[in-house]
Amino acid sequence: MESIKKNSFFLAFVAFLSAIVISTTALAQTNININNTNIIRVGGDVTIAPNQVVENAHAIGGDVTIEQGARVTETAIAIDGDVILEKNARVDGDVYAVGGEIITEPGATIGGASSTILENGRWGMYGRKRGISSFLVRYLLNSAFHLLNVLIGTIIGILILLWRPNFLLNLAATVNQYPLQSGLWGLGGLFAVIVLIILLAVSLIGIPLLPLVGLVVAVTVILGTLGVALWVGQRILTRTERSPTQQFLIGVLILALIGLVPVLGGLVLSVVNIFGFGTLLLWLFKKRRYA
Repeated sequence: MESIKKNSFFLAFVAFLSAIVISTTALAQTNININNTNIIRVGGDVTIAPNQVVENAHAIGGDVTIEQGARVTETAIAIDGDVILEKNARVDGDVYAVGGEIITEPGATIGGASSTILENGRWGMYGRKRGISSFLVRYLLNSAFHLLNVLIGTIIGILILLWRPNFLLNLAATVNQYPLQSGLWGLGGLFAVIVLIILLAVSLIGIPLLPLVGLVVAVTVILGTLGVALWVGQRILTRTERSPTQQFLIGVLILALIGLVPVLGGLVLSVVNIFGFGTLLLWLFKKRRYA
């Protein structure tokens, strides 16, 4: 029975990883252009050509680059990317970068508010660092940031185990019992978030809600991933005398080492994050249904 569970999770993981790769490729080709004035791209960069004027420029999973002399009359938003304003570029409204930076060259102007949310806190630990050409330096910087994330997550996880140990135990049990459903819930939740962000991004009323959505998603992913880390530790330390804290630390250590592998480590951690996202959503759904 135990071998069946392990094989089912492995098959679910491989299938889910394939779905991520296929969906990412499909999303990278998605480009929404409304009347040539409102440009939204999912899974890629948005570039406003020199001296071009548009109303909104939004990129989900990419950068928004406003080239020299170009103008955005309303908003420029990058989700999991940077907003770059080149020389003499102009945004009359607000500029937001969720999981990225706002980079302005001399002469660039922003008429409204500008802020970054979860700067550099991207799913997958190996996002681009603009202006750094050395792979070794980029790898060391990303590794340091990854290890800092691991340290903060470890502290949060230990505090949760001391305060509400059943919470992470329930999440680990959910992954163990429903691996395929957890992955599907994570993938569905990811697409739901993308759709929600698009709807909010094209609405002036919805734009102020983007930071709140980003915060809720980030907290959900973090908590769910901590549950997955505990599940990984339980698979390694199967003896009953091992405490949940010991199992959790072993799971975190394994995920931390995986995250240090260039490129592939970031992809695996992204899948783990989505599994964690789906695990928490599935657990909340089942808890609400039982209640």
